[in-house]
Parts: sequence; structure tokens; C-alpha cells
Amino acid sequence: MTEQSSPVRLLLVDDEVGYLEVLSKRLTRRGYRVTTASSGTEAIRALRQWEFDLAVVDLKMEDMDGIEVLKVFKKMDPSLRVIMLTGHGSERAARDGITQGAFDYLIKPVGLERLIETITAALASGAS
Repeated sequence: MTEQSSPVRLLLVDDEVGYLEVLSKRLTRRGYRVTTASSGTEAIRALRQWEFDLAVVDLKMEDMDGIEVLKVFKKMDPSLRVIMLTGHGSERAARDGITQGAFDYLIKPVGLERLIETITAALASGAS
């Protein structure tokens, strides 16, 4: 086993800017290197510019939904782990995301500890 020498690089995608800022600050304080995107288009642009270990993507956004973003991400970087976030009532759509390659889905509002547990599990699933 080796210790991780650099912080985990997360891409957070959500069109609720206030939620995005709060979550980003909380994860940054926990040692993650966080990049935020407030739209699907912005997220795709970020993935073209930088490498990420994992993305957390909201299912319902104005410009494109999270499933569309997931499909593009998987074409751009098939090994990228993606966690879908969804509001109550959209669990079925989030489960559909798993069939498209998402690691898991969480229902908003999600507790920070639960999100970190899921991030850790997703990253561990990619370790060889």
C-alpha cells in the first residue's frame, strides 16, 4: 500500500451555486482539491482542461441533465468515477445513471460524512 501523495481532485457540478460553494468549502477543508462547475457545459470544459479523480454531478440542471453530462464524461475519460446527486423523487433517474456508468447516487441534501464515504468507496473501486 502506498499513501496518496497528492490531494484527491474532485469536480463538483451543480447549478445551485450556493450549494456548490458550501459543499466545495467543506470538502476543501477536508483536504480535497475541488473544482466547481455550475452547468454541464462548464463541467465538460473543466474536464477538457484538467484531470480529475472523481466527479460529483447533480442530476437536474438547467443546460443539460446529469445523465447527459455523465455520458460525455465517460466518453472523455472512461475511468473517471462519477457520483450522481439527486433530489427526492428522482431516484429512478439516478439509478438509470448507474447503468450509464455512474458509481453511485446520493439523495440531496446529502450529509458530508456520507458523501465522503461514497467518494472513498468510489476511489477504492478504481484501485488495482
